[in-house]
Amino acid sequence: MMRCLVIDDEQLVRDLLEDNIRQLSFLTFVKSCKNALEAWDILQKESIDLIFLDVQMPRMSGLQFLSSLSNPPLVILVTAYREYALEAFDLQVVDYLLKPFSLERFMKACSKANELFQLKQQQSSTEAAYPDFFVNVEYTLVKISITDILYIEGLKDYIKIYLATQDRPVLTRMSIKAMEAKLPPNNFIRTHKSFLISAQKVTAVKRDFICIGEKEIPVSPLYKEQVMHLIHPSS
Repeated sequence: MMRCLVIDDEQLVRDLLEDNIRQLSFLTFVKSCKNALEAWDILQKESIDLIFLDVQMPRMSGLQFLSSLSNPPLVILVTAYREYALEAFDLQVVDYLLKPFSLERFMKACSKANELFQLKQQQSSTEAAYPDFFVNVEYTLVKISITDILYIEGLKDYIKIYLATQDRPVLTRMSIKAMEAKLPPNNFIRTHKSFLISAQKVTAVKRDFICIGEKEIPVSPLYKEQVMHLIHPSS
C-alpha cells in the first residue's frame, strides 16, 4: 500500500483528497498539511510513497518544494492552473489533476502511481537478490553494477561486458553461461549463443536484430521466441 501525504492550502481540497484516498484500498492516508514547510517536517518523520501536491501555495510553491527534494516520493500535482503542466512533467510527476476533478479522474491518476510504485518495489527486490559484483580484469577486481549493463558478448573463454557509463567494454575470463547465472532472469535474456542483453536497454527491434542504441545484436532462431515474449509479454 502507498502511504500518502496531501499538501494544499485549501481546507476543502485537503478534505476531498483525504476522503478519496480512504476509498482506494491500495492507498493509506498519513497526513495533510497546508504548506511546504509543514510538509518538510512531515517528510523527516514519516515514510511517504505518494504526495498530492498543490502548485500555488504561500511562501513556497509546490514546484519549488518539489525541486528542493533530493529524492522525492511519487507526486501527483493538484492545481487549478494548466500553465504549469510542462514544468511539472519536467520534474517527472506521475500525473496532473486539474481542479475540480472527478473521482474517476482521481482514480486514474492513482492507478498510474500504483503501477510505478509496484515497478519500483520489484526493482528494489531484484537489486537486493542480485547485488553488484566484481570481475577479474588483468589482476584487478572491477565492480560491475547490474543496472549499468547494456549487453554482454561471449568470446570463447572470455566475455565483453558493455556498460552504459563506459566507452570501452570490460573484458574478463568467464563463460557467458556463468555470467548469466549472476543476473536477474527477468531483466536479462539471451538473443544468441554469444549475446546476453539487458531487456530494459532495448531501443528497437528489427527482423533478426535487437538494437541497443546504435548497436545491432543478432537474434538467432533458437532464442527468437523469448525475444518475441519480451516485445509482446502477453503472447
